Amino acid sequence: MTGLAPDLAVIGVGNVLRGDDAVGVRVVEGLRTAVDCDPHVLPARTRLVDGGTLGLDLLRTIRDARAVVLVDAVHLGGAFGTVSVLRGDEIAGPAGHRDDTAPGALGELLATARLLGWLPGDLALVGIEVADIDFGIGMSPEVAGALPGAMSAVRAELHRMNLNPATGMAGGAATAGMAGATA
Repeated sequence: MTGLAPDLAVIGVGNVLRGDDAVGVRVVEGLRTAVDCDPHVLPARTRLVDGGTLGLDLLRTIRDARAVVLVDAVHLGGAFGTVSVLRGDEIAGPAGHRDDTAPGALGELLATARLLGWLPGDLALVGIEVADIDFGIGMSPEVAGALPGAMSAVRAELHRMNLNPATGMAGGAATAGMAGATA
């Protein structure tokens, strides 16, 4: 990039050492591979972020983007591998699928960004229903099989966001009084 903040950001979160919880990170890896093959597969100025377990360290990424797609494991009661897209206020509930007392929980990240006025005007969660988040490497067959569908859902959200300019404050005005603050 040429010093300009990305318009759109995709943040895949999860712990790659906890089975299906790795799904958000794996979706971003898949999108990165797709972009390497064809740079036009995603809108220009889209930033792909392996958020892993970074938690609050992702605040700047959220602050600096016009629109954000989060990708994470969810427990919404659907069949394992089901891909769901939630937008705006719908996201508050599913974020609680994790232990909200753990540092870096998605709910904590979103609550902090909201408190600081850094949530973009357009926010979506592509959630993949998970089977197993116990310690271990590798995802269940149902969740691994959902990766192409999750990647398609992310691409569809990015396309929608790219056609629908957000009205929320991204960076700049929202952070003007925060000089010297760290995230």
